[in-house]
Amino acid sequence: MLLRALLITSSVFGLCYAAPAGHVLHEKRGSVVNYPRRRVDSEAVIPVRIGLKQSNLESGYDRLMDVSHPSSPNYGKHLSAEEVHNLFAPAEESVAAVKNWLIQAGIDDEAIITYENKGWLAVDIPAGQAERLLHTEYYESDHTDGTRIGCDSYALPVGIASHVDFIKPGVKLSPPLKKREVEVKRRAAGRNSGLRLPHGAPPHYPGWQLPPGAYGLPPDLQNCGVNITPVCIKALYGLPPATHHDPANAMGLFETYDAFSQGDIDLFFKHYAPWVPQGTSPTVLSVDGGTAPVAPSDVRNGGESDIDIQLSYSIVYPQKVTVYQVDDLPNASGETNKDGFLNSFFDAIDGSYCNYAAYGITGNSPSIDAVYPDSLPGGFEGKLECGTYQLTRVVSISYGESEIVFPKAYVERQCNEIMKLGLQGHSILVASGDYGVASFPGSNDNEFGCLSGSGQNGTIYNPDYPSGCPYITAVGATRLYPDQTVNEKESAMQVNLTAFNLVTGVGPITPPYDLFATGGGFSNMFTPPAYQAAAVSNYFAEAKPDLPYYIANADASNVGANGGVYNRAGRGYPDVSANGAFLLTYVNLTQGTFFGTSLASPIFGSVLTLLNEERTAIGKGPIGFVNPVLYEHPYVLNDITNGSNPNCGSAGFRASKGWDPVTGLGTPNYPKMLELFLSLP
Repeated sequence: MLLRALLITSSVFGLCYAAPAGHVLHEKRGSVVNYPRRRVDSEAVIPVRIGLKQSNLESGYDRLMDVSHPSSPNYGKHLSAEEVHNLFAPAEESVAAVKNWLIQAGIDDEAIITYENKGWLAVDIPAGQAERLLHTEYYESDHTDGTRIGCDSYALPVGIASHVDFIKPGVKLSPPLKKREVEVKRRAAGRNSGLRLPHGAPPHYPGWQLPPGAYGLPPDLQNCGVNITPVCIKALYGLPPATHHDPANAMGLFETYDAFSQGDIDLFFKHYAPWVPQGTSPTVLSVDGGTAPVAPSDVRNGGESDIDIQLSYSIVYPQKVTVYQVDDLPNASGETNKDGFLNSFFDAIDGSYCNYAAYGITGNSPSIDAVYPDSLPGGFEGKLECGTYQLTRVVSISYGESEIVFPKAYVERQCNEIMKLGLQGHSILVASGDYGVASFPGSNDNEFGCLSGSGQNGTIYNPDYPSGCPYITAVGATRLYPDQTVNEKESAMQVNLTAFNLVTGVGPITPPYDLFATGGGFSNMFTPPAYQAAAVSNYFAEAKPDLPYYIANADASNVGANGGVYNRAGRGYPDVSANGAFLLTYVNLTQGTFFGTSLASPIFGSVLTLLNEERTAIGKGPIGFVNPVLYEHPYVLNDITNGSNPNCGSAGFRASKGWDPVTGLGTPNYPKMLELFLSLP
């Protein structure tokens, strides 16, 4: 957990004291680092900032279910942004209690400033007075970014502690994270979850023959087993031609670093989606210096953005598509070594998130997130953008990171933001990853992206983030095999890309690419939400995965315990799936074949957009957080029962009847989904 750089934080250490009578120890440093330090002068005025406990966080899940579960009488009655903010703001009694405590300690009422919608109280007082107030000692040391002050521990009155999240300057909650070189190289190549692959003319399969069942199909549906196109996708899932284009239902896409080329998407429309006019282009919203489009040959045109836009428009046109192009080049490219990729986005679409405090963190974490203004060449020189844009009703995110990279409090705070967006009627989807039960190759210094610990070396599964957040819809990938047609059942996406690339003559041929498969598994940080619990329980009872497991503890510090390779008590992902293999497309004006869950997420997001359009047409609101409806009515999805997601030296999990940690509940069955969602309030 890291505090914002603009506020004074602690990097130095004093002595620990026992809490005096009537007080409780509120925070204590877990380890000691011997920085050179000196005692803060007792007369020096320091800025004390008191973060108040957010109210109703524990009820967030229930409130979201109240507007998202199909059996709720309040289904679809989403809240406004202001209502959500007020719902979780600190209680009036918390503000009053802490202010009275400060006044009784001799601090003038007029000197106490309440800001950020009652979330913080601020007082500037002499260090000696702060030490007496908090029963601590403050020390200071000089750092390259200025003087920092802090303490090892502090205590609060028993009646006050329950109202306070944390106080700063105070205890530094976690050491800065050091970026690994292998990660820097990955990000310099483009920060996406494995989709950015070299492309070339698709050879498909030497000697491939038309499947017997394909002869009676229209020509553009005969070779979908080796060439997926929008026509194939529409046939697989029963998608109709789109006709609506209400401005409220623009389809949203999150992008960072990678940028689309207009020339590429025009070629795609010309050859594979001719119903989309040439020149059709998304609305680009620049977040903190993000830029798009680029020339076809630009290094940033890696295919991620092209494909997201091509697939979305081919399904939702004449509806519009909005691209949120996030972060300037120094941050998006990996030059600044920042793992965080969502906070800038959340800040830009929800101004309250910029200073939202929870789990001991407020605002962005400078060692994880981009910092603005950015003085590096090409950096965004403006202030961090807060509440600049409105969020579309549906947004697809084809990016991800290893869950274990982030402190637990950091992901909990982000996950709460996703919950709040769901309360407002937004559907947030994310690609579940592309290397089976592992993260991307090189993640966590492992060739295959697996974890080590408890005596194991590279055999522990490495869950994806943000897929593990229970308030997001994680999307896995499926495929057809060369001898199949669109009239046959799909399987879990699993492709030996090494073999494929050897045939094409382009692309990586190292061992990790043997195991290119839909991402899935169980989070180490989140437990199954109630809407998913029965499905997960049924999976264990029926599929009986023959894999050693552990039960993750509160801070996920026992990964791999007892020889286990996954957390049996974790939130399962993905939730749903869509096709993610053999997509014919254009990148750098060259035809190529692409694979990955990055194809699946915008497809499923586009399906939700079509459903929102139909609901809007009859005067109903957006679907919002879709998971509770789908888990309650899984029959509206095509259950996928074949395939697996191997890695980390094992076969991974196998697809099975019902929900599974390979393909989730299955792929869209649009006619059934439409009937269900039009019947809901």
